[in-house]
Parts: sequence; C-alpha cells; structure tokens
Amino acid sequence: MAFTRDFCESRAQEAAEAASIAKLANVRDRELRSEAAWRAMSDQIRRIEEGRKPAF
Repeated sequence: MAFTRDFCESRAQEAAEAASIAKLANVRDRELRSEAAWRAMSDQIRRIEEGRKPAF
C-alpha cells in the first residue's frame, strides 16, 4: 500500500487530537510520537514528489 500525503497528514491530525485529549501521560506521549512519525512520512513523500518534477 502506498501512502499519500493527504493520508499521512490526516493520520497526523488524528494523533494530535488524540494527544490533546489524553488523560494519561504515556498515551499522550505515544500519540505525539505517532503524530511526529506521520508528519515525517508526509515530509518524505513531499520531498520525493518535488524530486520527480521536471527541472525545466
């Protein structure tokens, strides 16, 4: 399965929302790590897409 930037960004947003309402510190930390990972994947996809654009 290939991830899209939209998919990664929506998962990151869900994780951020879950972190903001988490009552337990370990759950909040887990969701924040998840958000960071999804945003990193989105950034990587963006860099790949930019690298595929024609240079002219």
